[in-house]
Amino acid sequence: MSRILVTGATGNVGKHVVSSLVKAGVEVRALVRDPGTAALPGEVEAVRGDLSSPETLEPALRDVDGVYLMWPGIPVEPRVVEVIAGHTKRVAYLSADVADLADGERPAIFHQEIERLIRKSSLAWTFVRAIDFATNTLAWAGQIRQGVVRMPYGQARRSLIHERDIAAVAVQALTSDGHEGAAYVITGPESLTQADQVRIIGEAIGREVRWEELPPEVAREQLTAAWGNAEFVEARLRAWRAFVDTPERVTDTVERLLGRPALTFRQWAEEHVDDFR
Repeated sequence: MSRILVTGATGNVGKHVVSSLVKAGVEVRALVRDPGTAALPGEVEAVRGDLSSPETLEPALRDVDGVYLMWPGIPVEPRVVEVIAGHTKRVAYLSADVADLADGERPAIFHQEIERLIRKSSLAWTFVRAIDFATNTLAWAGQIRQGVVRMPYGQARRSLIHERDIAAVAVQALTSDGHEGAAYVITGPESLTQADQVRIIGEAIGREVRWEELPPEVAREQLTAAWGNAEFVEARLRAWRAFVDTPERVTDTVERLLGRPALTFRQWAEEHVDDFR
C-alpha cells in the first residue's frame, strides 16, 4: 500500500484530497502544525511540521511515496523542495492558471517560483493549475445574507472550479500513471457572470439575492481598506474588467482526466448553503 503526505490537509481542497485518498485505500499522512487539534479522519496519521521550516519536514516525509503540495502563501523557501526531493519521487503541486493572473501579482510570482524549483529537482511532478476557486465567493457571504452584493463588473464571466474537482485531479495524478511532467489547467464546466453566480447562490439558499454594480473607483477604495494591498486590488480589478469582454477560459481537462463532467457552480452553491445562511 502506498503512503501519501498531504500538506494543507484541513483546508478547502486538502480535506477532499485526504478523504479521496482514504477512500482509495491509500495510507495518508497529514502535515499539520498541531496534531492534537487537527480535525482529520481517524485513519489519517497527523505529523507536526511547517513549510516555513524545512527542517521540520523530515519526520513527515519518511517512507512516503508522494506528496500533495499546497503552498500557503508564505515566502517561498527553496529548501522545502530539496527536502521533499530527498525523500520521495512524486509530487502534485496545487498551482494556479498563471495566465489568469496579472504580471507582478504576488500569487503569480510564488507559483512560478515554486514550479521552477520543482522542475529543477529530481521529482516526478504534476502541476494542477486551478482557475479561481468557487470557494472564493464565500467572501460575499455577509452581503448575500443582506440580499444584495455590491461589487464592480457584474458581467465579468468566470469559470470557477469546485474544490472537490481540484482534489480529484490531484489524487488522480498521485495514484495513477501517465501524469509526470503534466501541467493541467482545470476550470469549471461553464463561464458565468458574477451577477449570475450571485443569483444562483440565492436560488440555492431559497432567497432572492441581487447584484448591484459598484463603481470601480469606489470598489478600489473599499477593497484596499479590506485587503490591505493596493497592488493586488488593482490587479483583480483589471482581471475582472477583462473578463467582461473576454470570458475566463473553460477547459475540458477535468472531464478528460476523471471521465465525468466538472461539477457546476450550482452544485457547489447547493453544497455550501449553510455557509451563506
